[in-house]
Parts: sequence; C-alpha cells; structure tokens
Amino acid sequence: MSECTHVAELPRPEPVPHALTCPECEVLGSHPVQLRMCLGCGYVGCCDSSPHRHATAHHQETGHPVMRSFEPGETWRWCFVDGSIV
Repeated sequence: MSECTHVAELPRPEPVPHALTCPECEVLGSHPVQLRMCLGCGYVGCCDSSPHRHATAHHQETGHPVMRSFEPGETWRWCFVDGSIV
C-alpha cells in the first residue's frame, strides 16, 4: 500500500455511512456485488463488478478521491485519482 496526498486531506474521523447498501441499486431493483464507501462524504455505492458502478460514478460526479471497502472484515482503501490502494 502507498500513501497519496489525498489520504491526508480526508476528514477525521471518517464520515458516517449514508446507507447500509447502494441506494441507487435499490431504486433500480439491482443487487450490488460489493459495496464501497466514499471517505469524503460517507456515500455508499456498488463496486465496478456491479452492473451500474455507482461508487465510480460518485467519484466522477463529485471528484471525491478515496473510498474504502464497505464489506465486513475488509479495510482496504482505493484512490480513484492515483489509481492505487492507499
């Protein structure tokens, strides 16, 4: 894992998740494959293995750079800007 400049800019403590699942998938009747949480605002969205890729769409719409896995037992984080685990 590497450190990127975006990690230092994240709010502390991390934001509270806005939902327990991807709300856009719920509206569409789709099932998210894996969940991700934006570390900038707490948005919860589905991963790129899901049909609608809402976590990536959130990054593209907001510019929020770092998310983390929202799956039980997983703690890894991903920087969309740097394209790496951080």
